[in-house]
Amino acid sequence: MKYKDTGVCFVCGEKNERGLKLSFEFDKEKKKIKTLLRPQEWQQGFGGIVHGGFLATLLDEVMVKLAYEIGTPAVTAEMNLRFKEPARIDKDIIVTGEIIKETKRIIYTKANAKYREGNIVAEAEGKLVRI
Repeated sequence: MKYKDTGVCFVCGEKNERGLKLSFEFDKEKKKIKTLLRPQEWQQGFGGIVHGGFLATLLDEVMVKLAYEIGTPAVTAEMNLRFKEPARIDKDIIVTGEIIKETKRIIYTKANAKYREGNIVAEAEGKLVRI
């Protein structure tokens, strides 16, 4: 199977009518990525709290998208996620990711989601497999 960007990614795809259409800032030299969003009511689990699966999706996206953008397409093989505090839907969340280390086959990444004030609401470490 060949992997290619079709523009319909749920998180970043411009062609996805139901997608988030998030935009990203890249620092290809430092191998870092960042995006900003204000969660909506439909993205909550408990009242006023962002659903954990939605946060996991965002953290996964920044790690994989960064690999793709620096010219190393990869998919997530493993992701370890820690929720630090409930993420509220009424506050902006900054999601960042970076590549820590690369081997012939594996790309080691980390990401976090935090409020503008700096409080981290979730963080993840990932292992991506090159494709």
